[in-house]
Amino acid sequence: MLQQRTIKSLTRAVGVGVHSGQKVELTLRPAAPDTGIVFRRVDLPVPVDIPVNAHTVCDTRMATTISPGGDPGAPKVQTIEHLLSACAGLGLDNLAIDITGEEVPILDGSAASFVFLLQSAGVALQDAPKRFLRVLKPVEVREGEGASLKWVRLEPFHGYRLSFEIEFHHPALDATGQRVNFDFGSGRYKRDIARARTFGFTKDVEMMRARGLALGGSMDNAIVVDDYRVLNAGGLRYDDEFVKHKILDAIGDMQVAGKPLLASYTAFKGGHAMNNKLLRRLLADASAFEVVSFERELEAPSGFADLAPAW
Repeated sequence: MLQQRTIKSLTRAVGVGVHSGQKVELTLRPAAPDTGIVFRRVDLPVPVDIPVNAHTVCDTRMATTISPGGDPGAPKVQTIEHLLSACAGLGLDNLAIDITGEEVPILDGSAASFVFLLQSAGVALQDAPKRFLRVLKPVEVREGEGASLKWVRLEPFHGYRLSFEIEFHHPALDATGQRVNFDFGSGRYKRDIARARTFGFTKDVEMMRARGLALGGSMDNAIVVDDYRVLNAGGLRYDDEFVKHKILDAIGDMQVAGKPLLASYTAFKGGHAMNNKLLRRLLADASAFEVVSFERELEAPSGFADLAPAW
C-alpha cells in the first residue's frame, strides 16, 4: 500500500513575512492520517484553524492566502505557496502548522529552507492509504488574447508533471530559460526546483510598499531586478531560476487541492489567481476527476513510492 506521510517530530522556524515585514514563528507538528494540512493562528485570543483546500483560498494577489471558508474578512494566513510546495516535494499529506501571525515567513525566498526543516523533522509513513486526485479529462482556464493571452491547463497523466513558460520582455529575464518541464517521478524536486527564489522588480517596489506589500522583501529573500539586470551579488542559483520559481509556486498552488494530483499541468504566463480558478473548475466537475489510492506500490507512477533522500 502506498501510505500517507507526516513528519516524525515537531520542528520550528522564525522569520519575517515578505509582504507584512512582521516577525512570525512557525511550529510544524505531526498530524493524524486524513487530517490534511491545517494552519492554526495561535496569536489570536481564540486560536483559529484554517484547513488548506481550494475553497479556503480568499486572496491570490501576489501570493496565495487562505481563511476559514474563504471569508476575506476572517483571520487569514498568506504566502502559503512555498511551504506547500516543499510539502508536495516531500510527499507530505498531513501536517499541523501553528503560526503566530498572518503570513508564512519568506526565509530565503525559495522552498529549500522548508524542505530542510521538514526533512530535519523526519518523514513518517502512516497506516492509511495515500489518496490522489486523478484528472480524467482536460480542464483549462484562459484569460486575455493576443499579446495578453495567458492560460493554465490540467490533463490526464499517470504521474505528475508540470510545464511552465514565462514571457516578461525584460533583458535580464529574456537572457535566462523561458520554459521548464519537471516530472515529480524524477525525485529531483529538492535539487532542481526547491532552491528557486521569488523575484521582483525595483520599478514595482514603491508601488507595492504604498499598498502595504513587500515590506519584508530584500536581496536576502528575493531576486531583485532593475530595468536591465539582476542586482543580487551572487547572481542566480539556476540558469532558469525565474521560470523554475514559477513552477515552484504552481506546485504549492496545486497542493491546495488537498490531495496530490495525478495530472499534467501546463501554464503560459499563469499565476496564483489562475491556478486557484483552475482547481475550482476541476473540483466543480465531478466527471473531471476521481480519488484513487494504490494497494500495490508497483501500480503507482514511477518514483512515487520513494522517500526523498535526506540532506
